[in-house]
Amino acid sequence: QVELVESGGGLMQSGGSLKLSCAASGFTVEDYTIVWYRQAPGKGRDAIACIGGREGITNYTDSVKGRFSISRDSIKNTVYLQMNSLKLEDTATYYCALTGVCGGDPWDWGQGTQVTVSS
Repeated sequence: QVELVESGGGLMQSGGSLKLSCAASGFTVEDYTIVWYRQAPGKGRDAIACIGGREGITNYTDSVKGRFSISRDSIKNTVYLQMNSLKLEDTATYYCALTGVCGGDPWDWGQGTQVTVSS
């Protein structure tokens, strides 16, 4: 059974850093693509970073490029999102999702973790 569990969210001041984790079970993260999404209050859920393939190819949306970094640990079967230089507009609920390729429709979701950036 596929399960995705996010953790690591919290309250951080603008300019700070947080590292989110997406612990996967029921499949091997190296065999699929994991996408981090975020949903700000009153807005839709947007993909911001993905990692996939044996090579671990990554892709980022422009708003987080250069500040966020997605990575994975095959031993822990976990995907991470390192978030640096946080901005107020990064405040959102962050979700990880399993899919086949970056840009593909998600197959399964985690429950989400809240990130709040304060001034």
